[in-house]
Amino acid sequence: MAKLALWTRDSKKLALVKRYAAKRKALKEAGDWAGLDKMPRSSSAVRLRSRCKLTGRPRGYMRKFGVCRNVFRQMASDGKIPGLTKASW
Repeated sequence: MAKLALWTRDSKKLALVKRYAAKRKALKEAGDWAGLDKMPRSSSAVRLRSRCKLTGRPRGYMRKFGVCRNVFRQMASDGKIPGLTKASW
């Protein structure tokens, strides 16, 4: 399980991205690269890291479900994901 500090840091970055999204878009369209340099570094959406909603694991993240592969497999086995069945042939 990820440390609480990592989740907190990511949530702060997400808040910065949302706060400066419109301003960053306007600066990009105007081509004002110097203005973009003066913005906070973490206000760029590229610096966000996708994490599992349940465990905080950053790798093996499945965007469609919002969880990592380990949690996805467990939830699928338990039947907690509607319309998903384990393959057998």
